[in-house]
Amino acid sequence: MTEGNFVDYIKMYVCSGNGGKGSVHLHREKYITKGGPDGGDGGRGGHIILKGNQNLWTLHHLKFKKHFRAGHGGHGSKSRSTGADGTDVYVEVPLGTVVKDNETYNMLFEITTHGQEVVLCQGGMGGRGNWHFKSSTNQTPRYAQPGMPGEEKNVTIELKILADVGLVGFPNAGKSTLLSVITAAKPKIADYEFTTLKPNLGIVDYRDYQSFVMADIPGIIEGAAEGKGLGHYFLRHIERNSILLFLIPADANDIKKQYDILLDELKRYNPEMLDKERLVAISKSDLLDNELQTELKFELDKTLPVDYLFISSVAQTGIMALKDLLWEQLNN
Repeated sequence: MTEGNFVDYIKMYVCSGNGGKGSVHLHREKYITKGGPDGGDGGRGGHIILKGNQNLWTLHHLKFKKHFRAGHGGHGSKSRSTGADGTDVYVEVPLGTVVKDNETYNMLFEITTHGQEVVLCQGGMGGRGNWHFKSSTNQTPRYAQPGMPGEEKNVTIELKILADVGLVGFPNAGKSTLLSVITAAKPKIADYEFTTLKPNLGIVDYRDYQSFVMADIPGIIEGAAEGKGLGHYFLRHIERNSILLFLIPADANDIKKQYDILLDELKRYNPEMLDKERLVAISKSDLLDNELQTELKFELDKTLPVDYLFISSVAQTGIMALKDLLWEQLNN
């Protein structure tokens, strides 16, 4: 069950290494009386680097380690020897990670591909040795540059799930039940609203050993775009999904009205969400007999502007048809 282990929001302190000092050294060798300056440069400080990893699904591995410090650069030495570079620190994050600055709340960058590396904190530059400062008028400079200090940052790391299909619906519409039926995920299921408090992910097996990823997010209520009912915490997870699957129970008073409310919440949160493919699944259709289903179908044909189908997670009817429709839309 991903409920307890799913972490999608972390605050972190990062600090890169200081650059090493340049060396003040004069060349000494047998039979050479005035060897001149030969102090080497300091090494650069270590970077803090974020790296995308497609095998990670959550930020759980960063939950208990929130401070990262890179190594300092080595000091320069004689014979123009450059100091060693500081050790870089790599922090692996799942794809879909967004990094924000805590002070300005600006988004710094996002990581979307496997193996992508972005330097979060640049290591300090190493100081130059006295060899760089010699001239015809100053042949033995007895000074060198100190290293530059590293950077310090307090950042927030947020995860926006990269799933193919996102389940959207009011609380208790049957989203977690559907996920548990068509994938091997085991979300918490109960007969009360907001059973799901964190997103759950599952991999849907399709024909010929193909698969796609489905995300179940907590239920949306009216006013979610303003932050009601955990709205701000999980609406961002739908931003990256290719298809939005609206789940509306068959016993709802007005299916079209529920669909409009859900669509309006998404539009107010981010208008770009309306560009995504949409599909409506009428869940709990085992509550309807054939006559009621025909009546409802006749009504929905006139009012609903998108494709829809009847499914029942408990009776497992319409599940394969749903997979076919989703696969078709994903590969169009």
